[in-house]
Amino acid sequence: MAISENRFDQYLLHRGELVDYATAIVGDRAGGEDIVQDAFIRLRSMAADRTIDEPLGYLRRIVRNLALDWVRRLSFERRLFDGEQASATVAADNPTQEQALSSRDDLRLLMQAVAELPERTRIALELHRFHGWKLKDIADHLGISPALAHNLVYEGLDHCRQRLAQPKAR
Repeated sequence: MAISENRFDQYLLHRGELVDYATAIVGDRAGGEDIVQDAFIRLRSMAADRTIDEPLGYLRRIVRNLALDWVRRLSFERRLFDGEQASATVAADNPTQEQALSSRDDLRLLMQAVAELPERTRIALELHRFHGWKLKDIADHLGISPALAHNLVYEGLDHCRQRLAQPKAR
């Protein structure tokens, strides 16, 4: 499913502004970057034949809603883990053997999915997600455009999500 060129152009043209907007709401630059990336993924996953009169306004609304959800979730987590209750809750939160095995299986599947990626896609994904590199730095490192770096990271994440969503053989 291809994204309309107008939607993609609006995203690329206003990405920095959208990150600043999300950062102002959540108070964290890294969180703002994640929100804008999630907004783009949502915009990209929309049906290509769906007409949007104001793609930039629609993208801003997605960013705003995701940022507000982020703030609400963070506020809830802070209240949940406030004070002495947090240490008691965390100390008592031991995973069961089944949960530990399931997590180990998920990690194994994820590592297999990353290994299946084409080399350039794997490098871009690892640099972005595991080493915290910005898309511009990845683009410079690989000798590609920032837009292509973003697409490589997106494709890598999408492949990993699909592999983890597949039913597990038990």
